[in-house]
Amino acid sequence: MNYKIDNLQYCKWNREVFKINREANLDAVHVTVVYHEDYDEFLKRIEEWKKHFDENSDLIFHGKDYKDIEKAKKENKTSIFFGFQNCSPIEDNINLVEKVHEQGCRFMQLTYNNQSLLATGCYEKNDSGVTNFGKEVIKEMNRVGIVVDMSHSAEKSTFDAIEISEKPIAITHANPSFWYDAKRNKSKELLKALSESGGMLGLSLYPHHLLDNSNCSLENFCEMTAKVAEIMGVENIGIGSDLCLNQPDSVVEWMRNGTWTKTKNFGEGTKKNSGFPKQPEWFEDARGFYNLENGLKKTGFSENEVNGILGNNWFNFYKEINK
Repeated sequence: MNYKIDNLQYCKWNREVFKINREANLDAVHVTVVYHEDYDEFLKRIEEWKKHFDENSDLIFHGKDYKDIEKAKKENKTSIFFGFQNCSPIEDNINLVEKVHEQGCRFMQLTYNNQSLLATGCYEKNDSGVTNFGKEVIKEMNRVGIVVDMSHSAEKSTFDAIEISEKPIAITHANPSFWYDAKRNKSKELLKALSESGGMLGLSLYPHHLLDNSNCSLENFCEMTAKVAEIMGVENIGIGSDLCLNQPDSVVEWMRNGTWTKTKNFGEGTKKNSGFPKQPEWFEDARGFYNLENGLKKTGFSENEVNGILGNNWFNFYKEINK
């Protein structure tokens, strides 16, 4: 059985987007539920998703583990997995880790660009690594079944997380810095350590992470994928597109600035990069998976390897973390 999985989207969710994901034959999508929200605000996001599930039950349902991906395939639906791009919903209370898991959270970033109570973000000048609280939270995440996601975290903190976590971690949406040196992209050494620990990298289609940005070619992306496969092994690579369909630019300000600053256009949102960038024309939405399939084959990947990158590798990761 071959699966198609996009392991990171943050779209303005509506029936149109759910239809697009079905047209792309996506069996699972890991969606960002919160960025800077606290626990009570997270519960409001859950209520919004319950409404989505009720109104679009012919297209989507709430996924909890790999068996729901199998179910989605059989029913021609998309299983939706909840994730956090920050640790804000657990506040400073380790007991909330289990509570957010009970509400369906399956991925949580320890940081979003900045220093958090758990670890250091990729935009901080000094990376002090995973904190004491962070170590305890990782243990608790391992226990209840939430994947440690280090997509927006700094280098030492990510190495620490790999070492501390008893289960494989994920970088759900990032690219290699040797290909394009964005602050969010990851070093060759880190990618090697990630793969050796059984972790997964979701390659990002977000233009600020791509060589030539919005003008990145399909050939260039697939060539980058081949270089990453040489370092990590093809079985440790998937897609985490970071699609943000139909979102207004005010949302990207919220993502970058949250409630921690009054300064606009911080970090990746410098003046030249303000607002959401235009997607490459060959990946305007999830239906670009078809272009990826053709491009990866032309680059020299076998059919089994292509199927792995487009979903089977993530499926195997989901299965492994349930053990």
